[in-house]
Order: sequence, then structure tokens, then C-alpha cells
Amino acid sequence: MPLTAAAADARVTAHPAGHPADAGALRRQDPELAEVLAGEARRQAEGLQLSAAENFVSPAVLAALGSALANKYAEGYPGARHHGGCALADTAERIATDRATALFGAAHANVQPHSGSAAVLAAYAALLRPGDTVLALALTRGGHLTHGSPANFSGRWFHFVPYGPDPATGLIDCDRVRALARAHRPKAIVCGSISYPRHLDYPAFRAIADETGAFLVADAAHPIGLVAGGVAPSPVPYADVVCATTHKVLRGPRGGMLLCGTELAARVDRAVFPFTQGGAQMHTIAAKAVAFGEAATRAYAGYARRVVANARTLAAALADRGLAVVTGGTDTHLVTADPAPLGPDGREARIRLAAAGIVLDTCALPAGPGRGLRLGTAAVTTQGMGEPEMERIAGLLTRALDPAADETVSTRTRAAVRELTARFPPYQGVDQGP
Repeated sequence: MPLTAAAADARVTAHPAGHPADAGALRRQDPELAEVLAGEARRQAEGLQLSAAENFVSPAVLAALGSALANKYAEGYPGARHHGGCALADTAERIATDRATALFGAAHANVQPHSGSAAVLAAYAALLRPGDTVLALALTRGGHLTHGSPANFSGRWFHFVPYGPDPATGLIDCDRVRALARAHRPKAIVCGSISYPRHLDYPAFRAIADETGAFLVADAAHPIGLVAGGVAPSPVPYADVVCATTHKVLRGPRGGMLLCGTELAARVDRAVFPFTQGGAQMHTIAAKAVAFGEAATRAYAGYARRVVANARTLAAALADRGLAVVTGGTDTHLVTADPAPLGPDGREARIRLAAAGIVLDTCALPAGPGRGLRLGTAAVTTQGMGEPEMERIAGLLTRALDPAADETVSTRTRAAVRELTARFPPYQGVDQGP
């Protein structure tokens, strides 16, 4: 049964509400917007959230986001701010950076980037000059906008040379990357993707960068949460700069961060502030600190293992039901699949699935112009779902994509999705304690 607005409020505010940001105050002050937020809570709770870039943050992270630090202006860095009254803001940021460096084994962390894109912008600003050549994964094969899109600052300011996966296997061919690096002598090489389901070979990328005199930038926005949980290789020992987000699998607030060695620390910090950003969002930085603390626990490591196990089960179940799973499986939280064998292309499939309450994204495929489906298991794992539920999800997904499915089938599938998610409500799944 659909959640009422009051029930949605209760679910959203399952965190300490003894501060001005509680849902009751919002409903009294602005009932119109409160209803929008309650509706969003219902949408998240009643559908299957399979977007690879999304998760459910903990109640503690929500509390930090709604804290009094939202009021604080704090341009600069701890001990060197351009505003007064920053003593506690400094403490919060130091906690965040200390926890990040300990969690990822990095010499230096900058937790101020407002997003993953902002982190990449700062990395380029620290290492490059306009017009420099950069080698990165092609946008048409899983690269991010910041990897050279002409609509993005990256494509306007730098000359990008794209590499891609092997069309037959879907795997990145490091020999091809090496050949391109030798031919073009880039100032930087970017390794990272928004839809690559396998672990990247960071030592091979490091060797290519060293051979051709390039900086190595790891865009680890997707795998960084798995790195924190010990179930994915870390780019930190190999990359000159690691760019990442703090949401996705890491289960923190929406934001970015940078990790690097001491020799680049000052350049990276100056690239963030004052070059690309102004005031830090201190409430978000506090929430990042909370998330880093959570990610250092045994409970989080168990969660990360379950994320990967769920993804592998989901990939196998989708393949068994006729979807073409890219690379034949996954090492991560990501599953990339082509629904064309069932009839619809990626764009049509996403529309059909949305009607059934299954939320996911489309993505590039290793070969051809078609779009595939990009699924992620982080959010449903946070809800407490396991491998039996992944089998069930695969069945619901393929039922919704059946070419013979009519509106009645979609309605029944939507009801089955609601029945499943009702058993696994957000914030009542995975233990987030020590």
C-alpha cells in the first residue's frame, strides 16, 4: 500500500530531529514543498532504485546535512579561512580529511569539491594547461562528460584523444591505450568509466603513464566505495591524483573529493580554492566525515561484499533471461546489459521499466551506436536485499521488457515491485554500526 505523507515524513526523519531541519517544521512552514519531499520519499521507498550512482545515506549523514553548519561560510582551509567563527568548521573539515586519508591510505585529501565533476576540474587545473592533450575513455564507450565532451569544460579547454574497450569482449585493451599514448604523448591519462563493470588495471595504466611522461588521473567515482570496503583494487598507490564522489557505493552525501601525494597537495588545494570554487559547503563536509567514519567499520566491509555478490547474481540472472550482459558479468556494483535481444533498445527499455517502478539508467555499449542499461546494486543492498531478491528483480525486469507485455502486465509488475520493496524499506536494512 502506498505510504501516506505522514509515514513518508516519519521514514525520512528516522534520525535525531532535535534541530530546526525536521520535517514537521518544514510542513508547517512550507506545506507545498513538504509534500514534494514526502512524495520523493514515497517514490524511493516504493520503487526499485537500481541507478548505479545512487544509494540511501544513513540517518547520521542526513542529520549532518541538516545541521547548523549549513549556516557557516568558510572560504579557505582549516587555520587559513577568510571568515571568522570557523574554529568548529575547521575541526569538522580536519576530521573529514583525517578519516579520508586513513580510509584510503592517501597522503593528502581535499574534501571540498562540490561534486565529482568539480573534483575532476580541480585535478585538471592542478596538472594541465589549456590546450594540453589528455587520453581518456571515449564518451561513446563509457567515458564521463569530464573526459572530453565538447559540451563540457574538459572538451573546450583540452585536446582529448579517446580510447575504448575491445568491441568483442567489452574489456579495456591496455596495449591499445599504450599505443595511443606513445603516438600522442598526452600530458595526462585518465582511467575511469561510468559503466565499466570490471576492475581497472591501475598498475598497467601507471606503467603507460611513466613510459610516456604523463600524469595519471584516476576517476574513481564509481569504485571508490568498493575500495573503502576492501573489495576493489585501490588506485591511490598508482595515480598522481584520484578523483571521486562521496555518494554512490560510499553511501555519503552528494559531493566530491581528491586524493594525492604530498608533492601535489598544495597544487591540488589551490586548484580547488581559490581557482575553481569559493566557499566550502561545511554541512556537506561534516556529512562526508560521518560517511568516512561509517566506511571504516566492519559492517561497511560486509555491506561492500554483499553489493558485489548481489551484482554478480543479478548479472547472471539477467543473462539467463536473455539480456546480453557486457563482459559476461561484473567485478563491481555495476551491471551493463543490452536489452535488444528481448526487443527494446536501452532508451525504450528504461521507459518501460520506469512504468513498472524500476529505476535505472542507459549507457554506452562497447560496440555499435545502441544504448544499453546500467544497473547498480548499492541502494537495494543498503535496504537489506540479498541474492534471492536479485533473482526476483531479474524476473520482474524481464517481465516488464517482454514485447508481449501490455498495460495490465506493467500494472501487475508495478504491484510486485511494491510488494518486494515493502519488505525492505530504506533505513531498516544493513547495520551501519561498528
